[in-house]
Amino acid sequence: MALTVAALLLPLAARSADAAPEPNPTAAPGSDPPADSKTTLALLGQVQQLYQNSETATEQYNATVSRLAEQQSRVDDLKSKVERQQRSVDAGIDVAAQLAAAQYRNGDASAYAGLLFSKNPYETVEIAQLLAEASRSQSALLARLRSERSALDSLKKQAEDALEQSRTLAAQQEQAKAEAAKQLAAAERLVSSLTSAQRADLERLEKAEADQAQMALLASGVLGEGERTPSQAGRAAVAYALAQIGKPYVWGGAGPDGYDCSGLTSQAWSHAGRPIPRTSQEQWAQLQHVPLNQLRPGDLVVYFSGATHVAMYIGDGLVVQAPHTGAFVKLSPIGGMPILGPVRPDPKAAVDDKDGTWEVPDIPQDTGE
Repeated sequence: MALTVAALLLPLAARSADAAPEPNPTAAPGSDPPADSKTTLALLGQVQQLYQNSETATEQYNATVSRLAEQQSRVDDLKSKVERQQRSVDAGIDVAAQLAAAQYRNGDASAYAGLLFSKNPYETVEIAQLLAEASRSQSALLARLRSERSALDSLKKQAEDALEQSRTLAAQQEQAKAEAAKQLAAAERLVSSLTSAQRADLERLEKAEADQAQMALLASGVLGEGERTPSQAGRAAVAYALAQIGKPYVWGGAGPDGYDCSGLTSQAWSHAGRPIPRTSQEQWAQLQHVPLNQLRPGDLVVYFSGATHVAMYIGDGLVVQAPHTGAFVKLSPIGGMPILGPVRPDPKAAVDDKDGTWEVPDIPQDTGE
């Protein structure tokens, strides 16, 4: 179903030329000639591809940031465990040393000293008979000490490996950040190089494509019939997302002053009491998939084959989204981009009938443009 819908909604710009033509160097200074349709189509395809590349790089960066935070938490946890284990081992050594000293005074120190300080576990076999002669409490203490020393060595190795993984993730984070900045800069350079007539033509063509894709989606009947009611948490998530309309798209943003696409959806559901993964890819991978004809307000709609964009459904064929750099959080037609599929953050939650049937808030669709 998702692939069929994606093919149905694929924007016309995807069939445009691979690169936009260079600005005309012979144009008279100050002139602003209207762009022809082929040029505009090529420009739109290139702008859309650059924005998609930027969003892909941004989500990769967000994912690396999340993994690095998780890894750092693991490093801190292991560090605490190593410290506790070290204290336990130190205390055991102190006690064992006292026992060894006592045995020394009795002329039997070698057995305990050999067991305690030997690096070769097979050497303990040679003194097994001597250990058998020791009291049960002493033997148990020494066995426990060796076990704790082994556990300490294991924890230290885990901590070293975790720290190395953190360094690797930090390097990957910087690479993803640089790639996102590169893609953003490319998009901004292209947009800033356009004339006002070209920008106007791009906006008209982009809107026409989105409208055409939306009409095709609605005509296909894949959304089903009737307006479904959200869950209680879904109502809260939608309310939060709608309250952000007009705030700017911010690279890597998760509010409160600006958002990227998954920053908006993750924060909306977090404020609704249902934390979800940070990135669009993880939201697609971890949340429950639902059919388009079961879509209800609060569900997330994931776009593009790589799950590189996400928006929140609010009903009536509309989503609220943080589109791309230079734009603002706004309402958009659900079919304006190729749909990968919807996901539901709270699949076990029942619809919230006690607050009445769902009515789509009366918000202008061009808010935040």
